[in-house]
Amino acid sequence: MSENLSVVRSRLNRPLTYAEKILYSHLDDPHGQDIERGKSYLKLRPDRVACQDATAQMAILQFMSANMPSVATPTTVHCDHLIEAQIGGEKDLARAQDINKEVYDFLSSSCAKYNIGFWRPGSGIIHQIVLENYAFPGGLMIGTDSHTPNAGGLGMCAIGVGGADAVDVMANLPWELKAPKVIGVRLTGALSGWTAPKDIILKVAGILTVKGGTGAIVEYFGPGVDSISSTGMGTIANMGAEIGATTSLFPFNERMYDYLAATKRKSIGDFARTYAAELHEDEGAQYDQLIELNLSELEPHINGPFTPDLATPISKFKEAVSANKWPEELKVGLIGSCTNSSYEDMSRAASIARDALDHGVKAKSMFTVTPGSEQIRATIARDGQLQTLEEFGGMVLANACGPCIGQWDRRDVKKGEANSILSSYNRNFTGRNDANPATHSFVTSPDLVVALTLAGTLNFNPLTDTLKDKDGNEFKLSAPTGAGLPANGYDPGQDTYQAPPADRASISVAVSPESERLQILAGFQAWDGKDATDIPILIKTKGKTTTDHISMAGPWLKYRGHLDNISNNMLIGAINAANGEANKVKNFATGEVGAVPATARDYKKKGIQWVVVGDWNYGEGSSREHAALEPRHLGGIAIITRSFARIHETNLKKQGMLPLTFADPADYDKINPDDKVDVMCTQLAVGKPLTLRVHPKDGKVWEAKLQHTFNESQIDWYKDGSALNTMARHAEEHAQ
Repeated sequence: MSENLSVVRSRLNRPLTYAEKILYSHLDDPHGQDIERGKSYLKLRPDRVACQDATAQMAILQFMSANMPSVATPTTVHCDHLIEAQIGGEKDLARAQDINKEVYDFLSSSCAKYNIGFWRPGSGIIHQIVLENYAFPGGLMIGTDSHTPNAGGLGMCAIGVGGADAVDVMANLPWELKAPKVIGVRLTGALSGWTAPKDIILKVAGILTVKGGTGAIVEYFGPGVDSISSTGMGTIANMGAEIGATTSLFPFNERMYDYLAATKRKSIGDFARTYAAELHEDEGAQYDQLIELNLSELEPHINGPFTPDLATPISKFKEAVSANKWPEELKVGLIGSCTNSSYEDMSRAASIARDALDHGVKAKSMFTVTPGSEQIRATIARDGQLQTLEEFGGMVLANACGPCIGQWDRRDVKKGEANSILSSYNRNFTGRNDANPATHSFVTSPDLVVALTLAGTLNFNPLTDTLKDKDGNEFKLSAPTGAGLPANGYDPGQDTYQAPPADRASISVAVSPESERLQILAGFQAWDGKDATDIPILIKTKGKTTTDHISMAGPWLKYRGHLDNISNNMLIGAINAANGEANKVKNFATGEVGAVPATARDYKKKGIQWVVVGDWNYGEGSSREHAALEPRHLGGIAIITRSFARIHETNLKKQGMLPLTFADPADYDKINPDDKVDVMCTQLAVGKPLTLRVHPKDGKVWEAKLQHTFNESQIDWYKDGSALNTMARHAEEHAQ
């Protein structure tokens, strides 16, 4: 790290933020890399990759097609997304193991085969496991989940990515990231009383809004940092994903050292102390934006409903409930999730529950507890907090994502019935937790969840209001207390980790040819070296075409490991410019109007290639690589738009497609959905435009100039049929 940094320092000649130190010390080429915040595209070499089980399926299937014997970067897979909360931890876990058996068997065998660490169902949530076992100060990690930044609580630069990026790093390609801007948050004062680490990010979300962190790393610093536990810093970094931040970071300090020591990694703590000078910002480092927060004056907050950036301090919350006519009765309180399930969170929550039980009262609302990991569950079972929370009325769910990602079979209200729920989670968009668009979901600290669950109403402020004990006498709750770390160390609980075996050659990867959920990927065909002539436009899309329009989520998620089945959702949400409708296109060969995927399949069967014409910022939204795999699988050769969202553009290149843009955006209006086109693929060269020849049904042939952003190595991807084909070719040449 120091070696690379000295190269970069001599070039930039200015003080660096901590975020810059981590990124620039992981540059693939520190001598030659162009470095400008908010402008340059950095080529980086991450230290680790982590995948959750929903996104790992396609990532591993793609990696397998590169024909490499093992991953090039340390990688782990975590089973946490496929477990539905219904009746309680053990039974829910058993049901998930039954329903998802083939997916778990595939992940278990492929991880063993390719030298990947595998955390079985029940082990815990990916981000909690990473913090307990893998995160370290100064490291750079990518994870296939948007809350990967949780590892910022240990001073690690941890960034959420799509599966295609994970595959690159697993296969030893550098990873590309637009050099982020850096937003500084200077903390002074100290947390006390009812104010918890969660309130810092609830407040920052209110200041920056859901878009305010886009393209930036949020870096916390200042004397106030030392009053926050390492897991508390994790909470703050985790929810930074909700303001669009690339990631969030804390500088290395003694609270991190204590956590490393408590999780049996004292040697890493000692090493970090030796290099501590590089593990925080330089004096005089410049931030693109600066926020100052005095923790001594910070109030507890509740954010929501329907958006995580509507921040209300507890002192004004009752007013807001009445002014907005939010449902006052609190139906369910939920604590845990990857954001707030540390030993400290559970201890503070249990201290409030114990206070209530000592007064003879319990939760009035339904109450659920999600331990973040098996280690947390076992430790709070040993130390008594779990029993207290159950006695208080809590149902303990599996060590998994559960209701936080919508894996919740909720039965206490009907769909469409307005109601309020309060959680210590990170996201509260409409319908996210229970698929009921009328549920008003609020996010806050575990402390306030327990207090309001006890009162059964949103109209309760534990800092000022009293409750009645079992004899009708009024009492006020004491402020929560709880140790940041267990005095007797962590109890690891049941062993849920599968290490890769010493002999991996004999392992075969389990995929049944009859499976509906998994399918081994056949490599895509290489380019035939010719121009594509007289081909149809499958669909000309109008307006917003996000990756959700191109490859819908929801019920389709179960086919994430089966490219042919999930391709039945290709572009079904996109609006057809020809008729203003979704999923209705004309098949030029038959004259019939049908669904987009069915039409594409018919063309493919007849050996007819096709293109898509799209509008501005085509492919924005989540970075799912299925949106690029599906058009390639169903026979498309090019996507021609006014402009692309960058990640989707790169993903298309990786799958051997041509993402092209009109040099003159007005040509988008000129082209008709039933025109035929010639794409001059043979003209593909770095920095040179391509010609699109357009054949209108009853008019004169005209030409449009198309731009592209291919570099030399990406042109190889196109010629070979995909980036993975290029990798497989290099591996073969290397072997010879």
